[in-house]
Amino acid sequence: MRAPATPQSPVVLVCGDDSVTVKERARQIFEAWGGGRQLGDEILDGAVATAAEAVSVIERTREALQTLPLPGSTKVVWLRNCSFLGSERPGDTAAVSEALNAWARELQQFDWRGVRLLVSAGKVDRRRSFFKVLDQIGQVEIHTGWTPEDRDWPERAALWIRNRLRSAGYEIEEEALVAFVSQVGPSLPLLQSELEKLCLYVAPRNRITPADVETITVRNRTAQAFALADAVGARDLPRALRCLEQERRSAVGETDRSGIGLLYGLVTKIRAMLLARDLTERGWVHPRLEYPAFKARLQKLPAEVLPTDRRLNPLAIHPFVLHKALRDAQNYSSAELVRAMKYLEECNRALVGSRLDPDLLLQRLLVRIMAGSRPAPSPAPTTIRA
Repeated sequence: MRAPATPQSPVVLVCGDDSVTVKERARQIFEAWGGGRQLGDEILDGAVATAAEAVSVIERTREALQTLPLPGSTKVVWLRNCSFLGSERPGDTAAVSEALNAWARELQQFDWRGVRLLVSAGKVDRRRSFFKVLDQIGQVEIHTGWTPEDRDWPERAALWIRNRLRSAGYEIEEEALVAFVSQVGPSLPLLQSELEKLCLYVAPRNRITPADVETITVRNRTAQAFALADAVGARDLPRALRCLEQERRSAVGETDRSGIGLLYGLVTKIRAMLLARDLTERGWVHPRLEYPAFKARLQKLPAEVLPTDRRLNPLAIHPFVLHKALRDAQNYSSAELVRAMKYLEECNRALVGSRLDPDLLLQRLLVRIMAGSRPAPSPAPTTIRA
């Protein structure tokens, strides 16, 4: 992946709620500028808890900029981990606002010959004059984190993980990568910490397997909602029953995680598996395709051959999710998946219209869906329809 260009401006603000990228990018700029290689360079820590500490850091940074660099050299001043540029304390206090405004006016008139300023921070209040001045006289980079609402977050996370592992000398199996992304979720700091833990766990091996991910990787709160559906996709009844028990315990007092909510999650999963299996039976994709090839195949499918109803159109599902469903669908026959939808409908009616224990109804549902044995694996593809 191509490295971002080194900023030409002598003033750079790197900020955003993606703390991992902000720290890495700021460090990259500092080193590209030659920071730390000469006596006059200074690094100041902007992580403060009170307004007085924030004002003190601002004054020390102003003094660092005013100190002349060594002859023939360029001085680099880095104010890092700045915690007072947002709209929360201590940044919202009058003393900090006044100090930032005064500094902003000074920066507008500053002679930047032989001096460079790098500021790295979390969330920044863009309405403030300090932000506007840095944006005017320098360069601002804003790095936002991923959220479940971002349609492409699984792909971006998978690419980030692969690049990290490749640079560290590790490989990860496709199934393990899908499991890792699904379990950890879109939090980049959590992905980073879990990836470091995973690498330590597998060493001295350099290949990460699905079993490694299952053993050592935690599930965050967002990803826990998909655990039951993943277990059903894997046709692992003991794991599915454990997930059901964990979900029902944590769902106490939470209507959005009731039996109906869990049921609808399974409906979404089984429907995706049915649509994915239909693609294989039409000869358009094969379950052994790796994700990049699978996504490329989807992009070549003519829209006119697919249903216009989004509920029946596989392209309405995120490619990453559909690829996982395609792998899971190989654990069931088409007839079994059709029967599973029937069982889901019957369970829905029972949950809504009867007084039976929801836990028992869901347990019975899982047993009915996963009873029997897996079908024989699909043979390797000979040709795939264009």
